[in-house]
Amino acid sequence: MLISSDRFLNTPVMSLQTGSELARTSREIINPKNLSVIAYELEGRLLDQYPSLLSVNDIREIGPLGMIIDSTDEIIGVDDVIAIKEIYDIDFRLKDKLVTDEKNHKIGKVIGYTLAAGNFIIQQLRVRLPLLKSFGDTELLIHRSQIVKVTDDRIIVKSATISHIAEKTPAPNINSYDNPFRKQPRPQPESTKVD
Repeated sequence: MLISSDRFLNTPVMSLQTGSELARTSREIINPKNLSVIAYELEGRLLDQYPSLLSVNDIREIGPLGMIIDSTDEIIGVDDVIAIKEIYDIDFRLKDKLVTDEKNHKIGKVIGYTLAAGNFIIQQLRVRLPLLKSFGDTELLIHRSQIVKVTDDRIIVKSATISHIAEKTPAPNINSYDNPFRKQPRPQPESTKVD
């Protein structure tokens, strides 16, 4: 199941031990190497250190109350886990990132994304098309399999090759189907000759 990334922002982080809200998520920490959310930065009055993070591996459950963790021991500082610190220091932001194709044609800007439930891997990017290209549709969904490269300033996706697709897809024959509602000619009985 795919879940919009907005669902996890400003979400309460609840303690299973005390049953109370410990903090709220303020932003996601995204690993640009594999486009996955590895942690959420937290804000709240009960936090001992700033910035405080919650690794997605420590989330026990996500429900109507929010993200449920065992206790405050799951909330970490930036320096507590080296792998998270390295990604945190990159400060990669996905929203408003420019999206171009391999031929350097501008496609649009990222306005959101969807995650796979359970593993926090980004599956689709929601891209707002530029004004001149958005006559019919204003948004475009790009699947992660179409992403070629992620850089500091843009995301490069596969170029659309319409001529290549047209070669593989045969042109449909308009009369190649049977219309069940069209009157079919009745078979004529064979004339019987009497000799």
